[in-house]
Amino acid sequence: MSIPVTIDAGAEPERVRLNGDLDVPDSAYGVVLFAHGSGSSRHSPRNRNVAKSLQENGLATLLLDLLTEEEESVDRRTAEMRFDIGLLSTRLIDAVDRLGGWESTRDLPVGIFGASTGAASALVAAAERPAAVRAVVSRGGRADLANAALRRVHAPTLLIVGGQDQHVLTLNENAAEKILAPHRIEVVAGATHLFEEPGALDRVSELAGGWFDRYLRPPPGQGQE
Repeated sequence: MSIPVTIDAGAEPERVRLNGDLDVPDSAYGVVLFAHGSGSSRHSPRNRNVAKSLQENGLATLLLDLLTEEEESVDRRTAEMRFDIGLLSTRLIDAVDRLGGWESTRDLPVGIFGASTGAASALVAAAERPAAVRAVVSRGGRADLANAALRRVHAPTLLIVGGQDQHVLTLNENAAEKILAPHRIEVVAGATHLFEEPGALDRVSELAGGWFDRYLRPPPGQGQE
């Protein structure tokens, strides 16, 4: 069952309160924080579809708005905030820290699922919180926008790109060359940027689930207490 949560992010006087939806299945072995992309929010049907699949496989999820309602209103007109990777990354880092403070998630390894520009903030957060963030998955992401942080990412990273999204595929290939952590590019044949084609999003869920299972699930005999 989804639980509404709020996270205080940023430093005064720019501190804001962000809204999120937290789901923690029984015996969850990890938690995945979703970093939404350009012009999106925690209500993104694509990310909710992926989150549901992860929940069914034993992962907790936190879908979080990285912008306030007022900021989203401005961004819809100007598109200026969705590319502010510094701002989004800072807020995502605060969310990672908050997961470590809640009783239901504090003992769970963290993964981040980033879409579009949210992938860049996911990678920056992974670079800044290497002890907490154990895996990153990008869907149609702008990993290139993480810039210098790419070389500091220690979390195994999966970059999922649509086969018909050639520009973003090229950007991901260039970004992958800078990632020193274990990483892989998975191309979903026939898919465009939003993975709207039949079966495309199911394939994203399958790939993401496999990656998080590999890197977040404790080895046999070392389960959560």
